[in-house]
Amino acid sequence: MKLTTEHARARLLAGIAVILACLGVSACSVGGLGGSSSGSSFGGAPPQGAAAGGTVKVALLLPLTGNVNAQQVAKAMKQAGELALFDFDKPNVKLIPKDTHGTPDGARQAAQDAVKEGAELVIGPLFASEVSAVAPVAQAANVPVLAFSSDRNVAGNGVYLLSFVAGSDVPRMISYAVSKGKTRFAALFPQNDYGRLVEQAFNRAAQENRAQVVMTKTYPPEANGMMQPVKEISALAKKGVPPQVDAIFIPASGDTLPSLAPLFPYYEVDAQAVKLMGLSGWDYIGVGKEAALQGGWFAAPDPKGWQDFTKRYAESYGDTPPRLASLSYDAVSLAISLSSNPPGQRFAASELTRSSGFQGVDGLFRLRPDGMAERGFAIMEVQKSGNQPIDPAPSAFGTAVAQY
Repeated sequence: MKLTTEHARARLLAGIAVILACLGVSACSVGGLGGSSSGSSFGGAPPQGAAAGGTVKVALLLPLTGNVNAQQVAKAMKQAGELALFDFDKPNVKLIPKDTHGTPDGARQAAQDAVKEGAELVIGPLFASEVSAVAPVAQAANVPVLAFSSDRNVAGNGVYLLSFVAGSDVPRMISYAVSKGKTRFAALFPQNDYGRLVEQAFNRAAQENRAQVVMTKTYPPEANGMMQPVKEISALAKKGVPPQVDAIFIPASGDTLPSLAPLFPYYEVDAQAVKLMGLSGWDYIGVGKEAALQGGWFAAPDPKGWQDFTKRYAESYGDTPPRLASLSYDAVSLAISLSSNPPGQRFAASELTRSSGFQGVDGLFRLRPDGMAERGFAIMEVQKSGNQPIDPAPSAFGTAVAQY
């Protein structure tokens, strides 16, 4: 039988919720990897309305009405959160969905209502402007926020971003490349905000790994404007000439990579002498059809977790989830994994930012004190028949926190 939203709501009203079953010291879903840490909530006092025992209320703020596209994503994220409630079984966690209408005012009102109803944790909202409106309400009530925005400017002071922020996968890609003897880099960045953030992360990662940045270029979204920067980069690794670089870093995605990739063989790049590399933007169906990219590397979440989640979601709701749905599932599961802690402590900053992190749909992740998320990425290789992992995502974090 399919798990409909109506079924989910009925079971939620009946008080059925969630728990994580853990084996040893590792988490099974989004449980803590390691023991509970002591500490106080980020504001110092227990959240307003926190119960001494019994029901743990968690608010889920999404634009359930308003913009049609956002509404569709919000519906799927709500269903993903409800799926987390069905996947596990601890009947003291109650999810409280609230509609933000996709506006700052709507998000502010939703947060106020959630706090009045005793929410100890706010999950969402989706947009940066909404997060900015929610943050003061949550901070005043000592309630932490797990938001879905990818705008790092709204992180901090009790607001944590579960999203994939631009540049977060760069340290993994560069450190792996250096470990394989690739120490001289050229790079090609898109001329947009994403490109600028990734370039900053790239330069930092290269410096931390003692790698040499030989050349960087930027390109516009128009295909004609890509030719000159690719030509200049390609001159460093032309066939028949000793290469001046070991790798070319191309953090493009499916909207521009098909236009960029054919230019490298056109300008006679020696694909045997240099490695083409990218980020999770390379993870799209058909990337291996580009001969120039075959054998290339990119950093991305291990695909198995997403594939398993997609299967469960489709079996439950009869549809394929949007990519953001896994974030909602992980946020609700994280809340569940900490729900057994005492009131005032269960969602304390020390618990949310535990160094061991949590295991989610997209792999290992941990929240940093500055509100950003650090994730454990796999290294994938582009093959004609499909992308394959060549270096698995880490099963545990090291002591150092990656910067990006």
